[in-house]
Amino acid sequence: MSALNARVPHRFTAFYRLRHDVLASICFHDKLGELDASSLADVPLKDSFCQFALRDGSFETQDASLDQRLDGHAYQSVVLSYHGVPVVDATGEVAGTLCHLDYVRQQLPRTEFDLLRAVALLLPLHLDDRSASGASCQELA
Repeated sequence: MSALNARVPHRFTAFYRLRHDVLASICFHDKLGELDASSLADVPLKDSFCQFALRDGSFETQDASLDQRLDGHAYQSVVLSYHGVPVVDATGEVAGTLCHLDYVRQQLPRTEFDLLRAVALLLPLHLDDRSASGASCQELA
């Protein structure tokens, strides 16, 4: 995740795995090194921005506080920037989301969003390898 995160201005890059109605933080990178996956371990799907990425095939907001699509959302004034895409496993089932997020307003160049989408397509292959080889999240992207 650190290599993917190093390319963008966002503080965080994360892979959240969908487990029933909860998103579990599996791989999480904080540019400042202050938070880890356990800091944002479980987020109810209904309270996440990821729900929109799963529903619509992607979701982007540079500033959630100004985004009328998020009016009334629990995290609208907490996570201001979110750019995410679904991760689909080898069987075609939704496995979770891959996203860049931040507490401050951030733009994401289209080329970086396209890369995020490309990594999300490859991520399930590496997750299978990870469980067999013990690879770290740092090696995933």
